[in-house]
Amino acid sequence: MANYDFPPGSRYHAVPVAMRVGEDGTVVPYLLRRFLPPLDGFVTLHEHTVVEGERPDLVAARELGDSEAFWRLCDANGAMHPDELTDTIGERVRITLPDGVPPPARE
Repeated sequence: MANYDFPPGSRYHAVPVAMRVGEDGTVVPYLLRRFLPPLDGFVTLHEHTVVEGERPDLVAARELGDSEAFWRLCDANGAMHPDELTDTIGERVRITLPDGVPPPARE
C-alpha cells in the first residue's frame, strides 16, 4: 500500500491507500473504505438546531470555523451523507471536539 499525504485536517488523513494493477500494468491508487468512528469517542460541546435553508457547510463554517469541516459534523452525528445533518428543520446537530480529544480538565 502506498502512503499519500492528506493534510491532518482531512477526513482521509489516516485512510490507507491501496493500488490496483490493470491487465496492461497501469497502476491505479485508491482509498480503502473509511468507516465512521464510534459516537462515544466524541465529547459534545453543545447542540445546534437546524433552521430552514441551512447546509452542512454553513453549519460547519459557523460552528467550527471551516466550511470544509462538515465531515467532522457527520462523524460526530453518525451521518453517512452530509445532507442528513440538515434535511430536517428542528434537527439537533451535535457540535463536538474532534474524535478522541478528551474534555478539558476541570479546575
